[in-house]
Formats: sequence, C-alpha cells, structure tokens
Amino acid sequence: MDTILNLLSLFGSLALFLFGMKTMSEGLEKFAGDRLRAILAAMTKNRVMGVVTGIVITAMIQSSSATTVMVVSFVNAGLMNLTQAIGVIMGANVGTTVTAWMISAIGFKVNIAALTLPLLCVGMPLIFSSISKRKSVGEFIFGFAFLFMGLSYLQQSATDLNIGSYVATMLAGVADGGFLTILLFVVVGALVTMLVQASAATMAITLMLFDMHIQGFGFEQAAALAMGQNIGTTITAFMASLTANTQAKRAALAHMFFNVFGVCVVLIIFYPFCDAVTWIVSNVLHAGDNDLFRLSSFHTAFNIFNTLLLIGFVKQIEALVCKVLPMPENQDEENRLVFISGGLLSTAELSILQATKEIVVFGERCRRMLTFVPKALDSKKDEDFENAYKKLVHYEQITDNMEDEIGKYLGLVSEGRLSGESKTAIACMLREIGELESIGDSIFHLGRTISRLREYGEETFNDEQLANITKALQIVDESLVAMIKVLSLPEEKAVNLKENIGIEDRLNELRTRCTEKNVEAINNKEYSYRLGTYYIDFINECEKAGDYVMNVVQAVSKMRE
Repeated sequence: MDTILNLLSLFGSLALFLFGMKTMSEGLEKFAGDRLRAILAAMTKNRVMGVVTGIVITAMIQSSSATTVMVVSFVNAGLMNLTQAIGVIMGANVGTTVTAWMISAIGFKVNIAALTLPLLCVGMPLIFSSISKRKSVGEFIFGFAFLFMGLSYLQQSATDLNIGSYVATMLAGVADGGFLTILLFVVVGALVTMLVQASAATMAITLMLFDMHIQGFGFEQAAALAMGQNIGTTITAFMASLTANTQAKRAALAHMFFNVFGVCVVLIIFYPFCDAVTWIVSNVLHAGDNDLFRLSSFHTAFNIFNTLLLIGFVKQIEALVCKVLPMPENQDEENRLVFISGGLLSTAELSILQATKEIVVFGERCRRMLTFVPKALDSKKDEDFENAYKKLVHYEQITDNMEDEIGKYLGLVSEGRLSGESKTAIACMLREIGELESIGDSIFHLGRTISRLREYGEETFNDEQLANITKALQIVDESLVAMIKVLSLPEEKAVNLKENIGIEDRLNELRTRCTEKNVEAINNKEYSYRLGTYYIDFINECEKAGDYVMNVVQAVSKMRE
C-alpha cells in the first residue's frame, strides 16, 4: 500500500511541477503578451537577432515548447515568415537550458520548498486583484512556487520509493552496452519527453537521477537523455501545426529537423564532446566537483553548438522543408479557416490575435461575395445567372461556417484564464462575427431578389433603377473596404469612424431618395407596383448591409478603446 501511495505521490509531484511551469509561463505571457509580440515582430529582421529573440523569450517564459508553439502560431497567422521562425526556434533551444541551470543552482541544494508558502502568501492578494497586470504577476509567483514545490516533492517521493535502486537494476543489463547504451538513452529521453510534452520536466528528472549517483547512470548516460529530450520536445510544435496552414507545418518540420540533425552530429563526436564539456567545467568554470553544473553545461553547450553549426544554413533548411512539404495545388482556400488552428491552443493573447486575423479574412470573403451580385444582375443567359447565384449560395454557407468555427474557437479561448481586456476583446469579436454573418445574409438576399425578379419575368429594372442599384452596390463595396481597413489596423491604432459614418450617410440618403421616387413612379404608372417592390427590397437590403458593416466597425472601435 505504501508503494502505491509513494508512486501516486511521485506522479502527483510531477503534475505539480508541470502545473507550476504552465501557470508561471501563462502569467508572464499575459503580463507581457503585447510586448512579447512586439519583440518577436521587431527583433527577427535577421537570423542572428531571431536566435537572440528566441533565447530571451524562452528564458523568460521557461518553456521552449511554448515559444515554438507561439512561433508556429505566428507563422500560421502570417506575422512571421519561415526564415524568421527558424532563427527563433534555434534560439528557443538555447533559452530552454536556463531551467536546467536554475534547478542545478537551487533546486536540490537549497530547500526552496520552505520558501514556497511565503511566496504563495505574497502572490495571493495579487491573484485576487482587479487589475489584470497584478493578477498576472500573482499567477507567475504561484507558478514559480508550485514548480519548486513539485520539484521538492518529486525528490522526496523518489527517495521514498528508493527509485535509485530500481533504476540501477534496470540499467544493470545495459550499462556495459557502450555506444548502444548511449543510443538507447537518447531514444528513452525522446519518448519520455513526447509523453510529458515538457523537456524541462524531463530535464528535472534527469538531474534528480544524476544527483542520486546511481550505478550505471553516469554523466554520459544523463547527457544522452538530455539529447533525447531535444528530439521529444519537437512533438508539441508538431501537434500544434497539424491543423495549421502549410507554412506553419514547415516551421514545425524545421524545428524537428534542426533538433534531430544536431543530435546526430553530436552523437558522432559524443565522447570527445563530453570530455570537452568536463574540461570547460573544471578549468574555466572551476566547478568540477558539481556534477549538476556539468550536466547543465553539456545541455547548454550541445544547443549552442547545434545553433552555431546551422545558423549559416537557414535558407537551405527553409528550402529543404519547402521541398518536403510543397504547397498543395487546387486547394479551395475559401472553404477553410486560414489562421485559426483547431489543434493545440497557444496562449490566450495569441489565440485572440489569430482570431482577429481570421475575422479580417471573414470580411474579405464578404466583399468577394458581393462581386457576384452585379454578375447575377447583368446576366442575360439563365446559365450565367445560375452560376453567379450558386456562388452566392456557396458563400452564404461559407459565412455561416466561419461564424460557427470562429465562435467555437473563441469559446475555447474564453475557457482559459483571461485578463479583463481579453474578455472584453472576445465579447466584441463575437459581436463582429455575428454582424459579418448578417452581411453575408444580406448579400445573399440581394441575389434572391434578383432571382425572384427573373421568375416574375414580365418587367425588368429600367435605366434609372439600374443606375441607383449600381450606385448602392458601389457604396456597399466602399463600406466593406473601409471596414476591412479598420479590422486590419494594428492593435495600438485607434479607430477613426468618420469615413465609415460618411459612407453610411450616403447610403441612407440614397435609400431615402429612391423610396420617395419609387412612390412617385408607381403613382405615375411608370412601372408596376410589383417591380417597385423588388426595386425597393434591393435598395433596402443594401442599406441593411451598410448598417451591419457599421456595427462591425463600432465593435472594433469599442474593443480598441
């Protein structure tokens, strides 16, 4: 019974460690989410700055997986190209070694767990603060406390289980396998990291086992486990890219290629590389008696060596992944979301950014849908009209699907821990997609009005009516262009409603003028009442579309405020 409890305690400790890392990372990302995006956007102009950016951000958020998922999401959202992404991923591999150094310095030598309760005491008032920035700092403190509490419990549970003797027994059969043993540990490190999906957690376990001085588990075996973690950590970004676009898949593939290639190269010179690290730790760092520093030094040296080896071949890596994953031909881009990935969600801040980009696409598709209305109106042959009308039906379904999919995505995002600003943003975005779907409905109704007129068949719009209809469609198109411009504005830019209000006023004036003229024309027997009804229905629907456009712009303005 004690063994079962100790085993559950071991897994619970690991869960607490992972939860602490996740909470700490999310807290920092929410606190500096906008700044992180700004850093990524501004500091990836060349490959060297991309590497530095990857190191800095990963060291800050303590998770290379979070950084690479963020990079894949940025590529998917069109905010970063593949060359920039590869540089950041290289840097992320170096930045993630900070966790190992932190654990080596204080994780096992100092009873950091004794400080966790005071840290929680400091973090608690911040967690309940109404100011989102303070709340994020509180989450970071909580995560930091949980991380080292889990680490302390992990060591205690491993000791209670006498895990050192179990590992020694397991290693007894393979300890003399030479280089094959090293390969086995690389594979084990990769598999464990794939399961845990956190290389920092696997590295913590490796440091803990190495600190136990288990027979058959020396420096070379621990180093091999650390190398395997670099392969296993690529699975997180790979999973995040499964439902993303081709460019994002290429970024995840580049991450996998970079890490696997680095492991293969270092394996060729494995023993000399280990000796070189040992010499540096003893003669340069003067810490030869600290085994944990030696393992952390290997972890860092391996990633720096790999980065220096491949930083000059970023273009070649890009060409390789593009060849392995070519752009699909004849892909119906209109039937799929472009920026939102349906797989792993990244941070809430980034998820909102992706949804914002998707809403821009939604607006662009509404405008494209409008182009089929004049085609339907001008069609002389029934076949031409049917083709244009089918397009309208098709796009009406697309707008329905986009509203549904983006709404579901925002619903998933809202389930996470969000700042007050993020909650407001999601509420505004839900309003935006509802209004955009209504725009699609209005445009479809324009096509249906034309269809009813053709079925009526006794009369067609006269020149004056056609001129007003054409004018109304032009104004609606102008309003859609202005709306897309507003949707595409950077976050820091305020919305100027003057242009949109001016367009809306022109549409309202046209509707009023056409309505008055229509009554006069029917009274004067210029055309039938039925034709006048179709005519005014068309003009009114254009005005409705304009109202929906204005609603979208006002929602964006509210979100920016």
